Amino acid sequence: MRQASDAPAGMASDRASIASRSVRLPGWLGRHWGTVLFIGPFLLYVLVFLLLPALRLLAQALIDPHGLTLRYIAELAQPQTVQAFSNSIVLSAVSAAVGLVFGGLAAYFILHPKAPKGLRSLLTSFSAVAANFAGVPLAFAFIATLGSLGMVTVWLKSLGIDLYASGFNLYSMSGLILVYGYFQIPLMIIVIIPAIEGLRREWREAAESLGARTWVYWRHVGLPILLPSLLSAYLLLFGNSFSAYATPYALTSGNIGLVPIEISNVLSGNVMLEPQAGAALALGMIAVMVVVMLLYALVARRANRWRGR
Repeated sequence: MRQASDAPAGMASDRASIASRSVRLPGWLGRHWGTVLFIGPFLLYVLVFLLLPALRLLAQALIDPHGLTLRYIAELAQPQTVQAFSNSIVLSAVSAAVGLVFGGLAAYFILHPKAPKGLRSLLTSFSAVAANFAGVPLAFAFIATLGSLGMVTVWLKSLGIDLYASGFNLYSMSGLILVYGYFQIPLMIIVIIPAIEGLRREWREAAESLGARTWVYWRHVGLPILLPSLLSAYLLLFGNSFSAYATPYALTSGNIGLVPIEISNVLSGNVMLEPQAGAALALGMIAVMVVVMLLYALVARRANRWRGR
């Protein structure tokens, strides 16, 4: 009898909790209607143009006309595919390091108190343009400048300096790193300037009052504080390089195996048209980018804590 009497009481409490939740939800919407109004379309945009395409790629890579299959996922272990991922990761890592070092140094020097007036405005304006100058126009600009018959190449050859005879090749991995540096360095300048400006002058004065030289200050104070921001910028540059397609394809005509170029080959090739293989390659890229973005989010959170102090 006791158990029978407890059952209706429990059901009544469950109904009451459900009713209270249904009442709270409209109240929450009423209090945060502005947030829902502005963030709702963005979340819908992410769902339609990011999550749903990713789910479709997953389904396309795992399903063929005969049903569920892992054949296309297994093709990611093929030597050609592994080499393409290896080339993309190496190219992205090295070009991001080039952007990190040279862009970081350029940002530091333009923020130096003794820097010429107007240099910061000039360089940041140029960086805003150069960071978005990529694709076929960028490839053509470098071919016209440093190609085998480029303007600078011919001019140096007239001075007795043969770049291509010395081992330089614009259409190789080293050439791609050079070209990528054109938009990686400006992007680094734009990203890292706010972090460098966040270094307080009191920290430098305190270190100097204790007898610390410039190198000691940067080793024990400046760089540890900037480290989260530098890592965040590096991960951002890595992702920016990893997804580039038009520039390497226009520059090398697809002779260097990169993942975006491999996807283009299997989707638009006349000989090997395999949309499922392209979906599997895209999933591999998504997996790499998800790892990069997770690392970026973690490091950016720590960088925000440093800037908030």
